[in-house]
Amino acid sequence: MSGRNEVDAQSIGDFLGQLAARMAAPGAGATAAVEAALSASLVAMVGRFTTDAEHRDLVGEIVAAADRQRDACLEAAADDEAAFSAVAEAMKMPHATAEESDARRRRLAEVSLDATRPPLAVLASAAELVELARRVLPIANRNLISDVAAATAAARAAATTARLAVEANLPVIDDDAARAGLVSAVAVVEDLARRADEIEAEVRKRMQG
Repeated sequence: MSGRNEVDAQSIGDFLGQLAARMAAPGAGATAAVEAALSASLVAMVGRFTTDAEHRDLVGEIVAAADRQRDACLEAAADDEAAFSAVAEAMKMPHATAEESDARRRRLAEVSLDATRPPLAVLASAAELVELARRVLPIANRNLISDVAAATAAARAAATTARLAVEANLPVIDDDAARAGLVSAVAVVEDLARRADEIEAEVRKRMQG
């Protein structure tokens, strides 16, 4: 697929079929984006079913933010497919001579660095979605609080998958500063997972109370 509109129009079945196929893309990065988009959709749904007048402004803010994140994640899915296709093409470059090998190495380093940008965007979305879930939980429609936990579980999955997508590119990135920056950027996943776990624990407590 070549862009956001194609991702948006594609059925879940078609996406899963492409994911399962022997194709360069979609892969883990696009999967992370879809996981985050699922989280965003769940947060937005909970908000739209939370109709107390006293919380209207806050709910409206949360829903709008979740909708923006869903759109951003669909963009990231399309961007990731394009980026990973570029990596696959670079891997096919000839490397029989020292000159060809050097050109291939430099190209791989360049496109691999580019390929980290979509999963980093997904990671940022996942962090915001966990925060949106935390904000909506205290005011959420009681019948949908399990969906708040489901949203955080999807955001956690998106973040851990995005981290793997970034880390998979590190070995061929020859810019030490860029590589160190990426390692630092994905280190936030541990804290994000902890916060998601706390929200899930709170949801389970409320469900039992």
